[in-house]
Amino acid sequence: MADATPENPAQRLADIRTEMAKAGKIAQRSPDDVALIAVSKTRSADEIRPLLEAGHRHFGENRVQEAATKWPELRAAYPDIQLHLIGQLQSNKADDAVALFDCIHSLDRMSLLTALSKAMNKAGKQLPCFIQVNIGEEEQKGGCAIAELPELLDAAKVEGIDVIGLMCIPPADVEPAPYFALLAELAARHGLKQLSMGMSDDFATAIQLGSTHVRVGTALFGART
Repeated sequence: MADATPENPAQRLADIRTEMAKAGKIAQRSPDDVALIAVSKTRSADEIRPLLEAGHRHFGENRVQEAATKWPELRAAYPDIQLHLIGQLQSNKADDAVALFDCIHSLDRMSLLTALSKAMNKAGKQLPCFIQVNIGEEEQKGGCAIAELPELLDAAKVEGIDVIGLMCIPPADVEPAPYFALLAELAARHGLKQLSMGMSDDFATAIQLGSTHVRVGTALFGART
């Protein structure tokens, strides 16, 4: 039987799912409405395996090269893994990203849209994508400007890219709720039903405001050593 301590990954997973269910209940949502993406960037295969053994299958990585070093072997053992690219993607890595991942959360500009379209057509593989919106209008962050979102969505339709929703990372150290609410409003305005928002410190708030995908790292894996 697994050690039921806060340091046990399976217990942390169960605790987070409990918190997700509580947040969903407040918003009158089913627990099945929200996918938990375990953010495994910088984590080793040995750190990831306990979550796989506990039945978890959605994982998020920030970098294509890092993902390529550890996930092929893990996928061979667990073929139903769903791997999400949640970090910024360089256009010249589009081919590799399409080969490795099942969903992209960081589509944010025309040049990347074109590169992904070419890569998907070449691979004969269509990946669902979220458009990342720079919701706090921060110069240092990636993401499509709010004003440019309609144009990028129109271009995605022309290119045949399946945009399923919007993603954001709110500014640090401020109340995230207004930013989550704004992203939900933008998604509704454009007929998009999925929202990738909420991380370790604010996923409950995000769920209450409509998130369908929360990206949780530290709360699942513990602090980096």
